[in-house]
Amino acid sequence: MVELRSLSWSCTSTSASSQLDGPAPQALLQPPASGPTGFTLQMRVNLQPPSDWHPLVTIVGVLEVYLRSHDPADRERQNYPAYPVADGSVPVLEARLQLRSSDHPEWRQMTVGIPLGILTHPFGDHEVTVDYSGVQLRLLVDGQCLDGEFPFGEPPWEAAATWRLESPAVNRACFWAPRLASVPAADPVARPAAALSRHIQYWVPPGHNSWVGDVAALYHAGRYHLFYLYDRRHHQSKFGCGAHYFEHLSTADFQTWVEHEAATPLTQPWQCFGTGTPFVHAGRLHLSYGLHTTRVYPRERTSLPAQWAHLEAHGESGLFESDQAGWPAGSTYAACTDGAAHFDPCGHVFHPGENPSVFTDPAGRLRLLANAGARGLWGADAPTGPWRCLDADFPPGGDCTFYFRWRGYDYVVGGFTGFWCKPAAAPWSAFTDVVAHALDVYDGSNVPSVTVIPGDRLVMAAWVPVRGWGGFLVLRELVSLGEGRLGSRWLTEVTPGVAPPVAAFSRLHGAAEYSLAELGLGPYPASAAAGASGVVVSFAVCPGLAGGRVAVVLLPSAGQTAACEWRLDLASGRAQFGPGSPHDWGGEQRSLREGGAPHQAGDYAVEHVSGIEAGMGVRVLVRGDAKIGGTIVDVEIGGRRTMLSYRPDLSVASVRLRVEGAQLRDGTVAPLAQ
Repeated sequence: MVELRSLSWSCTSTSASSQLDGPAPQALLQPPASGPTGFTLQMRVNLQPPSDWHPLVTIVGVLEVYLRSHDPADRERQNYPAYPVADGSVPVLEARLQLRSSDHPEWRQMTVGIPLGILTHPFGDHEVTVDYSGVQLRLLVDGQCLDGEFPFGEPPWEAAATWRLESPAVNRACFWAPRLASVPAADPVARPAAALSRHIQYWVPPGHNSWVGDVAALYHAGRYHLFYLYDRRHHQSKFGCGAHYFEHLSTADFQTWVEHEAATPLTQPWQCFGTGTPFVHAGRLHLSYGLHTTRVYPRERTSLPAQWAHLEAHGESGLFESDQAGWPAGSTYAACTDGAAHFDPCGHVFHPGENPSVFTDPAGRLRLLANAGARGLWGADAPTGPWRCLDADFPPGGDCTFYFRWRGYDYVVGGFTGFWCKPAAAPWSAFTDVVAHALDVYDGSNVPSVTVIPGDRLVMAAWVPVRGWGGFLVLRELVSLGEGRLGSRWLTEVTPGVAPPVAAFSRLHGAAEYSLAELGLGPYPASAAAGASGVVVSFAVCPGLAGGRVAVVLLPSAGQTAACEWRLDLASGRAQFGPGSPHDWGGEQRSLREGGAPHQAGDYAVEHVSGIEAGMGVRVLVRGDAKIGGTIVDVEIGGRRTMLSYRPDLSVASVRLRVEGAQLRDGTVAPLAQ
């Protein structure tokens, strides 16, 4: 009988190239054969908290595997402090691979690692695997991939390399070259579809350093498909190139979500993918996206010069195969082959724009909004093109634009700060700048993607930044406020549930403060291992008041200075996030029209909040999460406007309501349901 204790020790007919143990702690390794054969290193390690830097296994000049103690205040790149151990320290396990490349001699080493606190049992015997495929470097513990990177170049093998056990904590180490094919599938490529274990609102992928990047969504054939750029290290993977690719979630009811295999996995060392859009052509779901090859190779070594030359010579784009005219760069797509989840790349580039936004217009025609190195509206009869420019001036380009039509109006939303609208019957040139009139729907979100779902409803998906590029997912329902103007509200199906209230008031016209500790809650955030938790503060603003203002102030735990104030000015119709104080009203913040930055999800204002004169309900959700290292504050104003702010390092101890020249009624403080 054979008992498999871990997937990373699956049976294989291939013998290890070399093995070390106590009696044989050192040996010579022959270099792997040239080409993308890779290698696998497996070891049995008794993990213990290191006092400083503690080497485990070394392949001289090629690889180091070690334990070290990490600064609990340093969240840069790896976000290790999200998972401390019981005493508050942050021991980490890392593997550092040396690399050599004539194209980028400065890219010399790459590190993958985990905080030991992310393990269910951080200390004791574990099976550790370092797997290098030529495309990906991964660190697995007990058969589970916990960190991954995308190298460029090759390990600097010499004629032979010495490798050795550096610590008695390692009782066995085995080296395979070529790498073991039985090592679990790449991170997280080719995994089977699975139901998500966490609620989708404010969702982040599992792991200590994994985040949601640009989102692209479409409702098709009874399912809502949501694609997102999978990010590790806040755009710092592959030596700062990002190395993003599209992951794929879907749902039929917005309550049960399925996580599919990656839609566009990285399969070559030169690949870095960028934003795109899903679209339907000939009844088939496709996903357009950009090849950001210029992050790895200079522009003149890519296909972009040849593509632009073809466009200028012929007045239309050309179709360039992947091995034609330099390294592929520009617009490409993948087509769904099973009607649900599996996508095959087309193998060519069809336009020199590096962030394509392909859509099917209401007349059934293929259209492209060109972004990142290109601009304008383009048309074609098939995804392969040729694509011809229909309007060179609008939209003006940028990172990512997204088109949608709803209730007689056309809209183009522009990534971080752009938003335009026109009547559906008007020509394309009639788009007007919504931001210039402060009527946009930016609410802390980035790169919103909008699609119509059954019931004539409009859903917007986006991401919110956490300490850099990439963060958590947020979904909204957009609502019509008349004459083409859009508002936003919480999407009911994904709104977190609340437990019965723990505090309440019937009328308030001064101030009230609620200590979370006295209510048996908080402070927030909770530990990452325990998951997120928080409260929802609800109240109604009494109607018929011409002026006054209302604030919800989140006060920090002892020893912290950061606080947060959300405020609504009834006379001006402005709402804002800003620094908070127990006793003073905060200063004025700027809206997007005024030069503010709502997409940074910090301090900002919105204008033209409507419905105040009739009275309105307000809901303020306060959600602490140790993985993001702070607190999410999400506000819904009268079911017509949402605002969200991420407050790094804020641990909320109490909630203070302040009213001046106004009156609140029917207020409650209720914990989020677990």
